[in-house]
Amino acid sequence: QVQLVESGGGLVQAGDSLRLSCAASGRTLYTMGWFRRAPGKEREFVAGVTWSDGNTYYSDSVKGRFTISRDNAKNTVDLQMNSLKPEDTAVYYCAARRGNLVLVKWVDYAYWGQGTQVTVSS
Repeated sequence: QVQLVESGGGLVQAGDSLRLSCAASGRTLYTMGWFRRAPGKEREFVAGVTWSDGNTYYSDSVKGRFTISRDNAKNTVDLQMNSLKPEDTAVYYCAARRGNLVLVKWVDYAYWGQGTQVTVSS
């Protein structure tokens, strides 16, 4: 079992930066991911990182702007978001799955945080 708690959301302007953090408790040898759900849309993959070698993966929509990182000693996974756009507005969720492989479908992740709202104004 693992428990996840996100923090760091807020209201920013287009072009600004924001950093989300996810604190994990319990077993932590999980692949971690960030997903988001915008109003009226399905939950979508944003970024993921494996637990053993720290390999990272990004959706095309955030590649080059967002950076995912994890600190296994602190049991945290962060998402640094730069050059934010209004279309990045969504509830962002931290997720975890067993195994050492980043998958992009939300159904492949068994554990979820409560979500944190990110709003980007134009």
